[in-house]
Amino acid sequence: MKMSRFVVLLLMLLPFASIAQQDSSTLTKIGDSIPQFSFEIERGKKVNISDYKGKLILINLFATWCPPCNAELPEVQKQIWDKHSSNSNFAFFVFGREEGWDKLEPFKKAKGFTFPILPDLDRSIFKQFATQSIPRNILIDQNGKIIYQSIGYTEKEFAQMVALINKNLE
Repeated sequence: MKMSRFVVLLLMLLPFASIAQQDSSTLTKIGDSIPQFSFEIERGKKVNISDYKGKLILINLFATWCPPCNAELPEVQKQIWDKHSSNSNFAFFVFGREEGWDKLEPFKKAKGFTFPILPDLDRSIFKQFATQSIPRNILIDQNGKIIYQSIGYTEKEFAQMVALINKNLE
C-alpha cells in the first residue's frame, strides 16, 4: 500500500520536474540583437557595447566565489584568450556580477588572467541577459546578433563554444 502511494505521488510530481528543467532565467535568445549597455572598460573610462560592432564579441558573466566559474576561466584563458587576444576582430569581456574593481583586480592578479575582468556591481549588465545562474557565456556576431548562449560549465559545452569562436575568427 505504501509503495503504491509513493508511485502515485511520484507520478503527480513528474510534470513539475520537467518544468524545473526548462530555463526561464534567460532573457535573450539566439538571433536577438545584443541589448545595449555601457560599462567601465577601465577605472573611470566608460564605453558602450555598440562600440564593438563589427567584432565577434564574447561576454562571460561570472562571480569570484562561483566554483563552475573558477573551473571555466582558466580554460577561457588557455583556449580562447591566449589564442585570439591579438585578433582585432575579437572582443572579450568578463563581468563580475555584484563585484567591483576592489575585488576583481586582486582576483585577476592572483589567478594570472590577462583578459579584461570588469565590474557589474549592480547587475545592470547581467540583468540584460538573465535573472539568475552563472557562469553564462554569450557570443555575438559581427552584426550584433547573439549566435550562442550557455549557462553553467561543462567541458562538452565549452568545446562547442570554442569551436564556434574558432570558426568565426578563421
